Amino acid sequence: MAIPYMETVVGFMIVMYIFESYLDLRQHTALKLPTLPKTLVGVISQEKFEKSRAYSLDKSYFHFVHEFVTILMDSAILFFGILPWFWKMCGGVLPMLGLDPENEILHTLSFLAGVTAWSQITDLPFSLYSTFVIESRHGFNKQTIWMFIRDMIKGTLLSVILGPPIVAAIIYIVQKGGPYLAIYLWAFMFILSLVMMTIYPVLIAPLFNKFTPLPDGDLREKIEKLASSLKFPLKKLFVVDGSTRSSHSNAYMYGFFKNKRIVLYDTLIQQCKNEDEIVAVIAHELGHWKLNHTTYSFIAVQILAFCQFGGYTLVRNSTDLFRSFGFDTQPVLIGLIIFQHTVIPLQHLVSFGLNLVSRAFEFQADAFAVKLGYAKDLRPALVKLQEENLSAMNTDPLYSAYHYSHPPLVERLRAIDGLDKKTD
Repeated sequence: MAIPYMETVVGFMIVMYIFESYLDLRQHTALKLPTLPKTLVGVISQEKFEKSRAYSLDKSYFHFVHEFVTILMDSAILFFGILPWFWKMCGGVLPMLGLDPENEILHTLSFLAGVTAWSQITDLPFSLYSTFVIESRHGFNKQTIWMFIRDMIKGTLLSVILGPPIVAAIIYIVQKGGPYLAIYLWAFMFILSLVMMTIYPVLIAPLFNKFTPLPDGDLREKIEKLASSLKFPLKKLFVVDGSTRSSHSNAYMYGFFKNKRIVLYDTLIQQCKNEDEIVAVIAHELGHWKLNHTTYSFIAVQILAFCQFGGYTLVRNSTDLFRSFGFDTQPVLIGLIIFQHTVIPLQHLVSFGLNLVSRAFEFQADAFAVKLGYAKDLRPALVKLQEENLSAMNTDPLYSAYHYSHPPLVERLRAIDGLDKKTD
């Protein structure tokens, strides 16, 4: 008796949707609370709390609708055999263009073009509503409709340029990989990730944002002094014009070995009038580097990727698995898609575990900044970021434990206060 793989996958997708909807309802209830958590009383203004509450509830309502439509479409696509039908239809288009329908690479590219077009069409209403209704209503969106369309066109063109050679390489590796397929796939993706991490900030990111050197002054001197004291190999210090698209603020660093760069959002500089608060945020980010969090995370991702490729090699030749999803043949891309669906339970567990580790890293980075003497500046900086980004003030513990990669503000402030008292 054949195992009902497809029905099992769809069933688990629905179970996970119900479970996550339960968590969403808990979070929605927490967001509706009319008062601040005790820790934030007197720290967050009532005006900011009301704005944050309204913004979070708007996003929550939107999330319920989006997730319902998504599970409905995803389940229907699998259950009613739309995936194999669409695969055959895309293959039928090739002879009309004078191309070989038996060429798996061309067939796959045709399929991906169709899937991309479908995704753009179905997701566009949600993207437009999120950007031009919710984000605009709460004062965050700075994009014009033309900028939105231009970014979408740029993203599509990048996919057209970068996608085909990557897809062709993966198909070739799977077809020729033999018993060492998992190693070859992992090695290719490892090299690809390094290449993308190198070219993205230099060639791709500037297509969407303008990066300018941070002007000379006290802020630049303080950041460079901090980096030097930690022996952080800072080569460039940029400001990115995030304000052209949104009022949300952030800061991040990137680069390999002795070629590190720090990027500040212009909105962060505008919102934190006290330069020492910005330096405290950078001290937190440098804590991640000093404590090797980025390295550990990268290694963990590579281990998980290798395990996934190893699992894929075990099931890629299972005719029963492909037939369960309506396929008579065993295309490489379809095999990868099916495999991703069959390991959904494991993916949720891994995601939960990674969030636990990420939250621990955030506490450690905060503690690092406190040990450097930035407690009095880090605390108001985190509060300012929470206020200006209108982040949720009340969070459900189960929801945050499952979804959040960063601890809620209440927990971070409590930890900082505890460390500061020990230091005193």
